[in-house]
Amino acid sequence: MLGFQQRLSLSQKLSPQQIQYQKLLQLNIMSLEQRIKEEIEINPLLEDELIDSGELEEEQTEIDPVDEYDSASDDTTEYDAEDYMNEGDLDSDRLNSSPSDEEQSRPLAPYKTSLADKLLDQLHLVDEPRELRILGEMIIQSLDTDGYLIVTLESLVEDLEMFDHIKVSIEEAGKLLKRIQGYDPVGIACRSLQECLIVQLVNLDFDPYYTYLAEEVLTNHYDDFVNKRFKILEAKLNLTDDTLKLIFDLIHKLNPKPGEGNISSEQANQITPDFSVEKIDDNFVVSLNDKSAPSLTISKTYLSMLETNKRKRKISKRQKETHKFLREKFESAKWFIASIQQRRHTLMQIMTKILEKQFEFFEMGPKSLKPMIYKDIAEEIQMDISTISRVVNGKYVQSPIGIHELKFFFSEGLETSSGEEISNKHIKELLKELIDSESKNVPLSDDKLKIMLNERGIKIARRTVAKYREAMMVPVARLRKEI
Repeated sequence: MLGFQQRLSLSQKLSPQQIQYQKLLQLNIMSLEQRIKEEIEINPLLEDELIDSGELEEEQTEIDPVDEYDSASDDTTEYDAEDYMNEGDLDSDRLNSSPSDEEQSRPLAPYKTSLADKLLDQLHLVDEPRELRILGEMIIQSLDTDGYLIVTLESLVEDLEMFDHIKVSIEEAGKLLKRIQGYDPVGIACRSLQECLIVQLVNLDFDPYYTYLAEEVLTNHYDDFVNKRFKILEAKLNLTDDTLKLIFDLIHKLNPKPGEGNISSEQANQITPDFSVEKIDDNFVVSLNDKSAPSLTISKTYLSMLETNKRKRKISKRQKETHKFLREKFESAKWFIASIQQRRHTLMQIMTKILEKQFEFFEMGPKSLKPMIYKDIAEEIQMDISTISRVVNGKYVQSPIGIHELKFFFSEGLETSSGEEISNKHIKELLKELIDSESKNVPLSDDKLKIMLNERGIKIARRTVAKYREAMMVPVARLRKEI
Protein backbone atom coordinates (compact mmCIF):
# COMPACT_ATOMS: atom_id res chain seq x y z
CA MET A 1 0.00 0.00 0.00
CA LEU A 2 1.38 3.38 -1.00
CA GLY A 3 1.83 5.98 1.67
CA PHE A 4 2.27 9.74 1.46
CA GLN A 5 4.48 11.78 3.72
CA GLN A 6 4.78 15.53 3.88
CA ARG A 7 7.94 17.23 5.09
CA LEU A 8 8.71 20.92 5.53
CA SER A 9 12.31 22.08 5.26
CA LEU A 10 14.22 25.30 4.79
CA SER A 11 17.19 25.57 2.43
CA GLN A 12 19.33 28.42 1.27
CA LYS A 13 20.27 28.76 -2.38
CA LEU A 14 22.35 31.43 -4.05
CA SER A 15 21.07 33.03 -7.23
CA PRO A 16 23.38 33.13 -10.27
CA GLN A 17 23.84 36.86 -9.66
CA GLN A 18 24.91 36.27 -6.03
CA ILE A 19 27.36 33.59 -7.14
CA GLN A 20 28.81 35.97 -9.74
CA TYR A 21 29.20 38.69 -7.10
CA GLN A 22 30.95 36.32 -4.67
CA LYS A 23 33.37 35.22 -7.39
CA LEU A 24 34.18 38.81 -8.34
CA LEU A 25 34.63 39.71 -4.69
CA GLN A 26 37.52 37.31 -4.20
CA LEU A 27 39.46 38.51 -7.28
CA ASN A 28 42.38 40.89 -6.85
CA ILE A 29 42.80 43.83 -9.22
CA MET A 30 44.92 41.92 -11.76
CA SER A 31 42.47 39.01 -11.93
CA LEU A 32 39.52 41.44 -12.08
CA GLU A 33 40.97 43.16 -15.14
CA GLN A 34 41.27 39.81 -16.90
CA ARG A 35 37.76 38.77 -15.85
CA ILE A 36 36.28 42.01 -17.22
CA LYS A 37 38.05 41.53 -20.54
CA GLU A 38 36.70 37.99 -20.77
CA GLU A 39 33.16 39.21 -20.10
CA ILE A 40 33.50 41.88 -22.80
CA GLU A 41 34.51 39.17 -25.28
CA ILE A 42 31.49 36.96 -24.60
CA ASN A 43 28.85 39.69 -24.17
CA PRO A 44 28.44 42.01 -27.21
CA LEU A 45 26.39 44.50 -25.17
CA LEU A 46 29.37 45.35 -22.97
CA GLU A 47 31.92 47.94 -24.05
CA ASP A 48 34.98 49.32 -22.30
CA GLU A 49 34.53 52.90 -23.52
CA LEU A 50 33.10 55.84 -21.59
CA ILE A 51 30.19 57.64 -23.23
CA ASP A 52 29.27 61.28 -23.09
CA SER A 53 27.03 62.09 -20.15
CA GLY A 54 24.60 64.00 -22.37
CA GLU A 55 24.24 61.05 -24.71
CA LEU A 56 23.78 58.77 -21.71
CA GLU A 57 20.90 60.85 -20.37
CA GLU A 58 19.21 60.96 -23.76
CA GLU A 59 19.61 57.20 -24.20
CA GLN A 60 18.20 56.48 -20.78
CA THR A 61 14.98 58.39 -21.44
CA GLU A 62 14.26 56.37 -24.57
CA ILE A 63 15.12 52.83 -23.52
CA ASP A 64 12.49 50.54 -22.09
CA PRO A 65 13.66 47.10 -23.25
CA VAL A 66 10.70 44.98 -22.12
CA ASP A 67 10.45 41.71 -24.04
CA GLU A 68 6.75 41.68 -24.95
CA TYR A 69 7.33 38.66 -27.16
CA ASP A 70 8.56 36.42 -24.35
CA SER A 71 5.62 34.66 -22.70
CA ALA A 72 7.64 34.12 -19.52
CA SER A 73 8.23 37.82 -19.00
CA ASP A 74 6.21 40.21 -16.90
CA ASP A 75 4.75 42.92 -19.15
CA THR A 76 4.57 45.33 -16.24
CA THR A 77 8.34 45.12 -15.55
CA GLU A 78 10.48 47.99 -16.78
CA TYR A 79 14.22 47.70 -17.28
CA ASP A 80 16.00 50.97 -16.69
CA ALA A 81 19.63 51.12 -17.88
CA GLU A 82 20.39 54.27 -15.90
CA ASP A 83 22.28 52.53 -13.10
CA TYR A 84 24.17 50.21 -15.39
CA MET A 85 25.49 52.31 -18.25
CA ASN A 86 28.83 52.85 -16.51
CA GLU A 87 30.08 50.92 -13.52
CA GLY A 88 32.58 53.64 -12.71
CA ASP A 89 29.97 56.12 -11.51
CA LEU A 90 30.91 55.41 -7.90
CA ASP A 91 34.33 56.97 -8.41
CA SER A 92 34.47 60.29 -10.25
CA ASP A 93 38.27 60.24 -10.31
CA ARG A 94 38.18 56.97 -12.17
CA LEU A 95 35.72 58.32 -14.74
CA ASN A 96 37.79 61.43 -15.34
CA SER A 97 41.18 59.68 -15.51
CA SER A 98 43.01 60.02 -18.80
CA PRO A 99 44.79 57.11 -20.57
CA SER A 100 48.13 58.50 -19.42
CA ASP A 101 46.92 58.42 -15.82
CA GLU A 102 45.88 54.80 -16.20
CA GLU A 103 49.18 53.83 -17.78
CA GLN A 104 51.04 55.37 -14.84
CA SER A 105 48.78 53.84 -12.20
CA ARG A 106 50.56 50.49 -12.24
CA PRO A 107 54.26 50.06 -13.17
CA LEU A 108 54.95 47.08 -15.38
CA ALA A 109 57.61 44.58 -14.40
CA PRO A 110 60.33 44.15 -17.05
CA TYR A 111 60.28 40.91 -18.99
CA LYS A 112 62.54 38.22 -17.54
CA THR A 113 63.61 34.99 -19.19
CA SER A 114 62.77 32.02 -16.98
CA LEU A 115 65.55 29.96 -15.46
CA ALA A 116 64.16 26.90 -17.24
CA ASP A 117 64.68 28.66 -20.59
CA LYS A 118 68.26 29.56 -19.62
CA LEU A 119 68.98 25.94 -18.72
CA LEU A 120 67.45 24.69 -21.98
CA ASP A 121 69.60 27.17 -23.93
CA GLN A 122 72.72 25.79 -22.22
CA LEU A 123 71.61 22.23 -22.97
CA HIS A 124 71.05 23.00 -26.66
CA LEU A 125 74.45 24.69 -26.97
CA VAL A 126 76.18 21.42 -26.09
CA ASP A 127 76.56 18.78 -28.80
CA GLU A 128 74.56 16.08 -27.01
CA PRO A 129 73.05 13.07 -28.83
CA ARG A 130 69.33 13.44 -29.58
CA GLU A 131 68.22 10.92 -26.94
CA LEU A 132 70.27 12.63 -24.22
CA ARG A 133 69.01 16.06 -25.29
CA ILE A 134 65.40 14.86 -24.89
CA LEU A 135 66.24 13.36 -21.48
CA GLY A 136 67.95 16.63 -20.49
CA GLU A 137 64.77 18.56 -21.35
CA MET A 138 62.76 16.14 -19.18
CA ILE A 139 65.19 16.68 -16.29
CA ILE A 140 64.92 20.48 -16.56
CA GLN A 141 61.13 20.32 -16.76
CA SER A 142 61.06 18.17 -13.60
CA LEU A 143 62.75 20.73 -11.33
CA ASP A 144 60.89 22.36 -8.44
CA THR A 145 60.87 26.07 -7.64
CA ASP A 146 64.16 25.78 -5.71
CA GLY A 147 65.89 24.00 -8.59
CA TYR A 148 65.89 20.46 -7.18
CA LEU A 149 65.08 17.33 -9.21
CA ILE A 150 61.81 16.09 -7.71
CA VAL A 151 61.57 12.76 -9.54
CA THR A 152 64.02 9.89 -9.65
CA LEU A 153 66.38 9.50 -12.59
CA GLU A 154 65.15 5.93 -13.02
CA SER A 155 61.54 7.07 -13.50
CA LEU A 156 62.59 9.63 -16.13
CA VAL A 157 64.52 6.95 -18.03
CA GLU A 158 61.50 4.63 -17.86
CA ASP A 159 59.16 7.38 -19.13
CA LEU A 160 61.56 8.14 -21.96
CA GLU A 161 61.51 4.53 -23.07
CA MET A 162 57.75 4.11 -22.61
CA PHE A 163 56.50 7.29 -24.32
CA ASP A 164 59.31 8.22 -26.73
CA HIS A 165 60.66 4.70 -27.39
CA ILE A 166 64.17 5.93 -26.58
CA LYS A 167 66.43 3.79 -24.43
CA VAL A 168 69.11 5.39 -22.27
CA SER A 169 71.12 3.56 -19.63
CA ILE A 170 71.15 4.72 -16.03
CA GLU A 171 74.91 5.28 -16.31
CA GLU A 172 74.49 7.62 -19.29
CA ALA A 173 71.63 9.41 -17.57
CA GLY A 174 73.74 9.88 -14.44
CA LYS A 175 76.61 11.39 -16.45
CA LEU A 176 74.17 13.75 -18.20
CA LEU A 177 72.73 14.83 -14.83
CA LYS A 178 76.26 15.60 -13.58
CA ARG A 179 76.83 17.84 -16.60
CA ILE A 180 73.52 19.66 -16.06
CA GLN A 181 74.42 20.19 -12.39
CA GLY A 182 77.45 22.13 -13.62
CA TYR A 183 75.30 24.55 -15.65
CA ASP A 184 74.73 28.10 -14.50
CA PRO A 185 73.61 28.31 -11.70
CA VAL A 186 75.92 25.60 -10.39
CA GLY A 187 74.14 23.04 -8.22
CA ILE A 188 70.92 23.01 -10.24
CA ALA A 189 69.05 19.68 -10.68
CA CYS A 190 70.48 18.11 -7.53
CA ARG A 191 68.41 15.63 -5.56
CA SER A 192 69.28 16.76 -2.04
CA LEU A 193 70.80 19.71 -0.21
CA GLN A 194 73.89 17.64 0.55
CA GLU A 195 74.46 16.87 -3.14
CA CYS A 196 73.77 20.51 -4.08
CA LEU A 197 76.42 21.84 -1.69
CA ILE A 198 79.02 19.25 -2.74
CA VAL A 199 78.46 19.99 -6.45
CA GLN A 200 79.04 23.69 -5.83
CA LEU A 201 82.22 23.01 -3.87
CA VAL A 202 83.62 20.86 -6.68
CA ASN A 203 82.67 23.24 -9.52
CA LEU A 204 83.42 26.65 -8.00
CA ASP A 205 86.81 28.25 -7.45
CA PHE A 206 87.64 28.20 -3.72
CA ASP A 207 90.81 27.61 -1.73
CA PRO A 208 91.77 23.95 -2.49
CA TYR A 209 92.68 23.08 1.12
CA TYR A 210 89.47 24.40 2.69
CA THR A 211 87.45 23.04 -0.24
CA TYR A 212 88.84 19.57 0.49
CA LEU A 213 87.99 19.87 4.20
CA ALA A 214 84.50 21.23 3.47
CA GLU A 215 83.85 18.38 1.04
CA GLU A 216 85.01 15.91 3.68
CA VAL A 217 82.59 17.45 6.21
CA LEU A 218 79.64 17.35 3.79
CA THR A 219 80.39 13.87 2.45
CA ASN A 220 81.29 11.89 5.56
CA HIS A 221 80.08 14.00 8.49
CA TYR A 222 76.93 15.62 7.13
CA ASP A 223 74.75 14.75 10.14
CA ASP A 224 77.24 16.36 12.53
CA PHE A 225 77.39 19.42 10.24
CA VAL A 226 73.58 19.83 10.12
CA ASN A 227 73.27 19.54 13.90
CA LYS A 228 76.28 21.83 14.51
CA ARG A 229 78.20 19.37 16.63
CA PHE A 230 81.33 21.49 16.60
CA LYS A 231 83.36 19.61 19.20
CA ILE A 232 82.64 16.24 17.57
CA LEU A 233 83.73 17.54 14.15
CA GLU A 234 86.92 19.04 15.58
CA ALA A 235 87.75 15.73 17.26
CA LYS A 236 87.01 13.56 14.18
CA LEU A 237 88.92 15.75 11.72
CA ASN A 238 91.57 17.02 14.14
CA LEU A 239 90.68 20.66 13.51
CA THR A 240 91.06 23.87 15.50
CA ASP A 241 88.19 26.25 16.23
CA ASP A 242 89.53 28.75 13.68
CA THR A 243 89.84 26.15 10.91
CA LEU A 244 86.34 24.78 11.53
CA LYS A 245 84.96 28.32 11.47
CA LEU A 246 86.58 28.96 8.07
CA ILE A 247 85.08 25.69 6.75
CA PHE A 248 81.59 26.68 7.96
CA ASP A 249 82.01 30.17 6.48
CA LEU A 250 82.91 28.60 3.13
CA ILE A 251 79.87 26.31 3.17
CA HIS A 252 77.59 29.20 4.14
CA LYS A 253 78.68 31.01 0.96
CA LEU A 254 77.06 28.27 -1.13
CA ASN A 255 73.52 28.65 -2.47
CA PRO A 256 71.07 26.11 -0.96
CA LYS A 257 68.35 27.10 -3.48
CA PRO A 258 69.91 27.46 -6.96
CA GLY A 259 66.46 27.84 -8.54
CA GLU A 260 65.74 30.89 -6.37
CA GLY A 261 62.00 30.21 -6.62
CA ASN A 262 61.73 31.18 -10.33
CA ILE A 263 62.48 27.98 -12.23
CA SER A 264 59.25 28.24 -14.24
CA SER A 265 58.20 31.88 -13.95
CA GLU A 266 58.86 34.24 -16.84
CA GLN A 267 59.02 37.18 -14.52
CA ALA A 268 59.17 37.75 -10.81
CA ASN A 269 55.85 37.80 -9.03
CA GLN A 270 54.63 41.36 -8.94
CA ILE A 271 52.35 42.57 -6.20
CA THR A 272 49.84 45.14 -7.35
CA PRO A 273 48.16 46.72 -4.30
CA ASP A 274 44.37 46.78 -4.45
CA PHE A 275 44.18 49.73 -2.04
CA SER A 276 46.20 52.82 -1.24
CA VAL A 277 46.24 54.52 2.14
CA GLU A 278 47.64 58.06 2.14
CA LYS A 279 48.03 60.50 4.98
CA ILE A 280 46.60 63.92 4.19
CA ASP A 281 47.07 66.43 7.00
CA ASP A 282 46.07 64.46 10.14
CA ASN A 283 43.79 61.97 8.40
CA PHE A 284 44.31 58.80 6.38
CA VAL A 285 42.46 58.44 3.08
CA VAL A 286 41.64 55.07 1.48
CA SER A 287 41.39 54.68 -2.29
CA LEU A 288 40.76 51.66 -4.51
CA ASN A 289 43.44 51.10 -7.15
CA ASP A 290 41.18 50.09 -10.02
CA LYS A 291 41.81 52.89 -12.51
CA SER A 292 43.53 50.47 -14.87
CA ALA A 293 40.49 48.16 -14.99
CA PRO A 294 38.24 48.72 -18.04
CA SER A 295 35.25 51.04 -17.46
CA LEU A 296 32.17 49.17 -18.60
CA THR A 297 29.30 50.63 -20.59
CA ILE A 298 26.36 49.06 -22.40
CA SER A 299 26.53 49.34 -26.18
CA LYS A 300 24.12 51.99 -27.52
CA THR A 301 24.01 50.21 -30.87
CA TYR A 302 22.65 47.00 -29.43
CA LEU A 303 20.30 48.85 -27.12
CA SER A 304 18.91 50.65 -30.14
CA MET A 305 18.34 47.28 -31.86
CA LEU A 306 16.58 46.04 -28.74
CA GLU A 307 14.35 49.10 -28.66
CA THR A 308 13.57 48.88 -32.39
CA ASN A 309 12.40 45.26 -32.14
CA LYS A 310 10.28 46.10 -29.10
CA ARG A 311 8.35 48.86 -30.89
CA LYS A 312 7.40 46.70 -33.87
CA ARG A 313 3.83 45.38 -33.95
CA LYS A 314 4.64 42.41 -36.13
CA ILE A 315 7.90 40.56 -35.83
CA SER A 316 9.39 37.59 -37.63
CA LYS A 317 10.63 34.47 -35.88
CA ARG A 318 14.24 35.46 -36.55
CA GLN A 319 13.68 38.97 -35.17
CA LYS A 320 12.03 37.47 -32.11
CA GLU A 321 15.04 35.22 -31.50
CA THR A 322 17.34 38.21 -31.97
CA HIS A 323 15.30 40.23 -29.50
CA LYS A 324 15.38 37.40 -26.96
CA PHE A 325 19.16 37.03 -27.36
CA LEU A 326 19.73 40.77 -26.87
CA ARG A 327 17.39 40.78 -23.87
CA GLU A 328 19.35 37.96 -22.22
CA LYS A 329 22.68 39.67 -22.91
CA PHE A 330 21.30 42.95 -21.57
CA GLU A 331 20.27 41.23 -18.34
CA SER A 332 23.68 39.59 -18.09
CA ALA A 333 25.50 42.88 -18.71
CA LYS A 334 23.28 44.67 -16.20
CA TRP A 335 23.98 42.14 -13.48
CA PHE A 336 27.71 42.06 -14.24
CA ILE A 337 28.04 45.85 -13.97
CA ALA A 338 25.94 45.83 -10.79
CA SER A 339 28.20 43.16 -9.32
CA ILE A 340 31.28 45.27 -10.13
CA GLN A 341 29.66 48.24 -8.40
CA GLN A 342 28.75 46.17 -5.37
CA ARG A 343 32.24 44.67 -5.24
CA ARG A 344 33.85 48.13 -5.15
CA HIS A 345 31.45 49.30 -2.46
CA THR A 346 32.11 46.21 -0.30
CA LEU A 347 35.88 46.46 -0.66
CA MET A 348 35.89 50.10 0.35
CA GLN A 349 33.64 49.37 3.35
CA ILE A 350 35.94 46.64 4.65
CA MET A 351 39.21 48.50 4.03
CA THR A 352 37.85 51.65 5.66
CA LYS A 353 36.83 49.67 8.73
CA ILE A 354 40.27 47.99 8.89
CA LEU A 355 41.86 51.45 8.76
CA GLU A 356 39.63 52.66 11.60
CA LYS A 357 40.47 49.72 13.85
CA GLN A 358 44.19 49.65 13.00
CA PHE A 359 44.69 53.42 12.85
CA GLU A 360 47.65 53.27 15.24
CA PHE A 361 49.42 50.75 13.00
CA PHE A 362 49.34 53.15 10.04
CA GLU A 363 50.43 55.94 12.36
CA MET A 364 53.25 54.25 14.31
CA GLY A 365 54.09 50.91 12.69
CA PRO A 366 53.84 47.12 13.30
CA LYS A 367 54.29 47.28 17.07
CA SER A 368 50.98 49.12 17.33
CA LEU A 369 49.01 46.37 15.59
CA LYS A 370 45.94 45.40 17.61
CA PRO A 371 44.36 41.95 17.91
CA MET A 372 41.50 41.67 15.42
CA ILE A 373 39.52 38.82 13.88
CA TYR A 374 37.16 38.60 10.89
CA LYS A 375 34.16 38.63 13.22
CA ASP A 376 35.08 42.11 14.50
CA ILE A 377 34.79 43.60 11.02
CA ALA A 378 31.75 41.49 10.04
CA GLU A 379 29.74 42.73 13.03
CA GLU A 380 30.66 46.37 12.40
CA ILE A 381 29.50 46.44 8.77
CA GLN A 382 26.74 43.81 9.07
CA MET A 383 28.28 41.31 6.68
CA ASP A 384 29.00 37.59 6.84
CA ILE A 385 32.42 36.41 7.99
CA SER A 386 32.85 34.51 4.72
CA THR A 387 32.55 37.81 2.83
CA ILE A 388 35.35 39.32 4.91
CA SER A 389 37.47 36.25 4.24
CA ARG A 390 36.95 36.54 0.47
CA VAL A 391 37.94 40.20 0.47
CA VAL A 392 41.11 40.00 2.57
CA ASN A 393 42.52 36.88 0.91
CA GLY A 394 45.12 37.72 -1.73
CA LYS A 395 44.58 41.49 -1.66
CA TYR A 396 47.16 44.06 -0.63
CA VAL A 397 47.23 47.64 0.62
CA GLN A 398 50.01 50.17 0.09
CA SER A 399 50.57 52.70 2.86
CA PRO A 400 53.40 54.84 4.28
CA ILE A 401 54.33 51.76 6.38
CA GLY A 402 54.76 49.54 3.31
CA ILE A 403 52.77 46.94 1.35
CA HIS A 404 50.81 44.42 3.43
CA GLU A 405 48.31 41.71 2.65
CA LEU A 406 44.96 42.44 4.29
CA LYS A 407 45.22 39.17 6.23
CA PHE A 408 48.21 40.70 8.01
CA PHE A 409 45.88 42.97 10.00
CA PHE A 410 43.99 40.02 11.50
CA SER A 411 45.54 38.18 14.43
CA GLU A 412 44.68 36.63 17.75
CA GLY A 413 45.77 38.35 20.94
CA LEU A 414 47.31 37.50 24.30
CA GLU A 415 46.60 39.24 27.58
CA THR A 416 49.36 41.15 29.34
CA SER A 417 49.80 41.43 33.10
CA SER A 418 48.03 44.82 32.96
CA GLY A 419 44.94 43.21 31.39
CA GLU A 420 45.58 44.72 27.94
CA GLU A 421 45.41 42.52 24.85
CA ILE A 422 48.43 42.43 22.55
CA SER A 423 48.60 41.05 19.00
CA ASN A 424 50.56 37.85 18.43
CA LYS A 425 52.30 39.65 15.55
CA HIS A 426 53.64 42.14 18.10
CA ILE A 427 54.90 39.22 20.18
CA LYS A 428 56.65 37.77 17.11
CA GLU A 429 58.34 41.15 16.59
CA LEU A 430 59.59 41.05 20.19
CA LEU A 431 60.81 37.46 19.74
CA LYS A 432 62.70 38.47 16.61
CA GLU A 433 64.36 41.34 18.48
CA LEU A 434 65.41 39.04 21.33
CA ILE A 435 66.78 36.38 18.97
CA ASP A 436 68.63 38.93 16.81
CA SER A 437 70.36 40.39 19.88
CA GLU A 438 71.25 37.03 21.51
CA SER A 439 74.79 35.75 21.91
CA LYS A 440 75.53 33.42 19.00
CA ASN A 441 77.80 31.33 21.22
CA VAL A 442 74.97 30.73 23.71
CA PRO A 443 71.60 31.21 21.91
CA LEU A 444 68.44 31.71 23.94
CA SER A 445 66.33 28.61 24.55
CA ASP A 446 62.53 28.68 24.31
CA ASP A 447 62.34 28.59 28.12
CA LYS A 448 64.63 31.59 28.41
CA LEU A 449 62.63 33.48 25.74
CA LYS A 450 59.45 32.71 27.67
CA ILE A 451 60.93 34.11 30.90
CA MET A 452 62.12 37.28 29.14
CA LEU A 453 58.66 37.87 27.66
CA ASN A 454 57.02 37.21 31.03
CA GLU A 455 59.29 39.87 32.52
CA ARG A 456 57.87 42.29 29.98
CA GLY A 457 54.36 41.55 31.21
CA ILE A 458 53.38 39.12 28.43
CA LYS A 459 51.74 35.94 29.71
CA ILE A 460 52.97 33.24 27.36
CA ALA A 461 53.79 29.53 27.64
CA ARG A 462 56.98 27.87 26.36
CA ARG A 463 55.04 25.84 23.79
CA THR A 464 53.53 29.09 22.43
CA VAL A 465 57.02 30.58 22.11
CA ALA A 466 58.08 27.46 20.18
CA LYS A 467 55.00 27.74 17.96
CA TYR A 468 55.71 31.39 17.09
CA ARG A 469 59.42 30.67 16.55
CA GLU A 470 58.63 27.85 14.12
CA ALA A 471 56.13 30.06 12.29
CA MET A 472 58.94 32.60 11.84
CA MET A 473 61.16 29.83 10.39
CA VAL A 474 63.70 30.28 13.20
CA PRO A 475 65.54 27.08 14.21
CA VAL A 476 65.96 25.88 17.80
CA ALA A 477 68.71 27.35 19.94
CA ARG A 478 71.11 24.44 19.26
CA LEU A 479 70.99 25.08 15.52
CA ARG A 480 71.46 28.85 15.93
CA LYS A 481 74.79 28.33 17.65
CA GLU A 482 77.87 29.67 15.87
CA ILE A 483 81.57 29.17 16.42
